[in-house]
Amino acid sequence: MSNNKKVILFSAPSGCGKTTIIGRLLKYFDCFEFSISATSRAPRSGERNGVDYYYMSTAEFKERVQRGEFLEWEEVYEGTCYGTLRSEIERIWDNGHVILFDVDVKGGMNLKRHFGSNALSIFVMPPSVEELERRLRSRGTENEESIARRLKRSIDELQESGNFDHTVINDDLDRAVLEVKKLIEEFIYC
Repeated sequence: MSNNKKVILFSAPSGCGKTTIIGRLLKYFDCFEFSISATSRAPRSGERNGVDYYYMSTAEFKERVQRGEFLEWEEVYEGTCYGTLRSEIERIWDNGHVILFDVDVKGGMNLKRHFGSNALSIFVMPPSVEELERRLRSRGTENEESIARRLKRSIDELQESGNFDHTVINDDLDRAVLEVKKLIEEFIYC
């Protein structure tokens, strides 16, 4: 299989830094293209449709699920769905690029099952639950109820790290980026 049919999956509980790590990696690899997920949640301030997510109503999301347009999807929180559109995979592979996924933990496991050995799955781990809580609070985008819900979910998700090819502890961003870069180089160029 050619490199352009490979995928790199990043999963982690919210606030672990996977999106930041991916942003840094994009500077090293010009063959990567970020897979934009679809969601039924409303855009946050500054987010743009087709750039950050493909935003759609819950009804539209579920209609597209029924039509088989999603490779994988999940209702992460009640009424809030996230998923990977098949058309997004085709678009990126048509461009000849390696797909980068930034997905929740269940989505990462589903995608790994789908792509098998053509996928490198990386779980980004926080140094501690306390640090994860600090990071979530420092965002300033969530209320107490939302933070409590995310933390509860995060603790459950941390138990799934063994289902991924590699676990990287993000206690030092530069070190974590270099560790992931080496894993990817071994996977892409083997």
